[in-house]
Amino acid sequence: MENTYEQMKSIEQTKMCCADGGEVVNTHISDELQRSLMNRMSRIEGQVRGVKRMIGQSVYCDDILTQISAVQSAMNAVSRLLLESHINTCVVERLEQKDPEIVSEFMTTMSKIMK
Repeated sequence: MENTYEQMKSIEQTKMCCADGGEVVNTHISDELQRSLMNRMSRIEGQVRGVKRMIGQSVYCDDILTQISAVQSAMNAVSRLLLESHINTCVVERLEQKDPEIVSEFMTTMSKIMK
């Protein structure tokens, strides 16, 4: 079962947002969410190494494409969790502070994600 941001949110969070005047700073990612994302990325790393091995072994193209699709799906899941966290913490906080730059920043991020 996939964990949602709300399930992974811990009480202890850092007080800084993802960006402050264009400067990257600490995020609101809880320790639990960070562990979950790191575990997912480790599994994805293993999947990518597996795809590389398959290519090196001249495995049937359809099988390689299926594995590449699985890697892309896994990356999309990581992206969704991180995006949900970002919206619920950094974006909301900056909207509450009436920071007009957040909308433009968020739209730029969404454009990059949706390529």
